[in-house]
Amino acid sequence: MYMYRKVSVYLQQWKKSKYRKPLIIQGARQVGKTYAILEFGKKQYDNVAYFNFQTHGTLAATFEENISPSYLLPLLSRISGQTITRGNTLIVFDEIQLCERAVTSLKYFCEEAPDYHVIAAGSLLGIAVNREKFAFPVGKVDRYTMYPMDMEEFLLAMGETDLVRQIVACYRKNEPLPAALHETALRLYRQHLVTGGMPEAVARFIDTQDYIQVRHVQETIQMDYLDNMSKYQESSSEIKKTRLTYKTVAVQLSKKNTRFQYKIIKTGARAAEYENAIEWLVSANLISRIFRAEHIIKPLENYIDIDDFKIFLSDTGLLCAQKDIRAEDVFFMEEELTDFKGGLTENYANIQLTCSGFRTYFWRNEKGTNEIDFIVSLDGKLIPIEVKSGMHAKAASLNEYARLFKPAYSIRISERNFGFENNIKSVPLYAVFCIRKE
Repeated sequence: MYMYRKVSVYLQQWKKSKYRKPLIIQGARQVGKTYAILEFGKKQYDNVAYFNFQTHGTLAATFEENISPSYLLPLLSRISGQTITRGNTLIVFDEIQLCERAVTSLKYFCEEAPDYHVIAAGSLLGIAVNREKFAFPVGKVDRYTMYPMDMEEFLLAMGETDLVRQIVACYRKNEPLPAALHETALRLYRQHLVTGGMPEAVARFIDTQDYIQVRHVQETIQMDYLDNMSKYQESSSEIKKTRLTYKTVAVQLSKKNTRFQYKIIKTGARAAEYENAIEWLVSANLISRIFRAEHIIKPLENYIDIDDFKIFLSDTGLLCAQKDIRAEDVFFMEEELTDFKGGLTENYANIQLTCSGFRTYFWRNEKGTNEIDFIVSLDGKLIPIEVKSGMHAKAASLNEYARLFKPAYSIRISERNFGFENNIKSVPLYAVFCIRKE
């Protein structure tokens, strides 16, 4: 089945750009990089020359001899059985992180063969380029990070194209979605929480409507992630720390204060012990880390507290699987989920904002009594965003933030329908994808 991915818009722009360089698409395993690239290639080029460094055992040896395009292109044409021509063939290097020389060759494709269209994909490229011997072609490549499917992509995969149009229209006009559609969209949102955005899990859900099968897909992906932690780290102690850190994200998010606490990983744990594990997980795109902004001044990155941060998993479906949360639990938000549903909802909102290209931060007052879940730079303004898992209308934190910093407006994400009141823009949980840079 075909699944629309937003990266296709970027890829079309990349192809047409007169400043085009070889493109690297990175992201965690199973987020759909290869699928998106090959679908793009089929539609936009006469042919695709595809090379996978994981499945083609002798491919790397070709790059060991010579990485000049004039040398490589005839060989690659022969290996792929495709005639590679300028502008008409898409050359795809998959799992490129497994071949350092192939990554370096992108520099020469940029300098010596700019008319050839090259896309490379790497699941753990962020890990690979941190190795001491890895020569990354700085300034000679374009880069794009792919994430799991966001809510909009999920709705489109579910055949809800008209609903997406109406959601976007209501967001722009601050007008409520009709009640029946609002309830339908909330139901789809809860399905997305459980299913997540990993394309295989979404496809399995669409095909079977069976959450048990979806959970099997998610657990398989989790096991693959854990295996990669062993494969791409040399120290057994670092492997153990990385796995422990990854497995405790759900526990961290179950706390009323979702600030990351090392003691939750292990009693007496310190930052010095686990900071490498966190960096590894961030580089592998398995988690995202957001810092507290000490001062609400642009650029926020200059005013962060590096010791005060939150960690979110890359996918809510994997988060539910990690916590063994059933679909029924999420649909009805059982009492047992009281401590977890806030963190789950916050995790979901962070994913949607990240997919829309935002770098997120959070804010807490000096007493620690009020907190703003996210601060983003939207249309040149710093906008506070509060996230609620239910219909809560209280806005104590937003009110204090507004009093202190006087933002242009605030955003509250909850189960409430669209609206704008008291300088607060109400955005339903299913519509977070609408918050994007115009």
